[in-house]
Amino acid sequence: MTRSKPVPLIPERRLRARVRRLGRTIRRDYRGRDLVLVGVLKGSFIFMADLARAIDLPLTCDFLRVSSYGSGTESLGSVRFEFDVTQPIKGKDVLLVEDIIDTGLTARSVLRSLKAKKPRSARLCALLHKPERTRVPLTIDYLGFKIPNRFVVGYGLDHDGRHRNLPYIGVLA
Repeated sequence: MTRSKPVPLIPERRLRARVRRLGRTIRRDYRGRDLVLVGVLKGSFIFMADLARAIDLPLTCDFLRVSSYGSGTESLGSVRFEFDVTQPIKGKDVLLVEDIIDTGLTARSVLRSLKAKKPRSARLCALLHKPERTRVPLTIDYLGFKIPNRFVVGYGLDHDGRHRNLPYIGVLA
């Protein structure tokens, strides 16, 4: 079975430069604080790894997993928690790391769950945002790129488990 290669939307070089800038900003904002990066699996894992290396501070990393897409290209509208963070975050500064903000429903649900654990602060960092798809008010404290309403893959994002390993963000043909 042959599949066409996704058409690049954000090239690797531009991704890497933006992640480095995000890392510098986060380092400045969290200097001297107890920072925990919490990545939403599976899509954020590559972005979060690069982001963690770009933040020149002591920090810890944790992950949680939720699903809202299944195997399709449209959000199902509901969020299912598959597993939660494994370390206590009470009194710590938490930065939720998302691959993409589409409707905003997933990020809102995850932030509510994290805030219930009483962190010192809980903020949001997203690589991508589709403003025209957003259905709930949401503050994205650190944002990589705003993109059009296209289904994108690469740099951790997938379609039915494929294309996560692309070093760029691409659009399915």
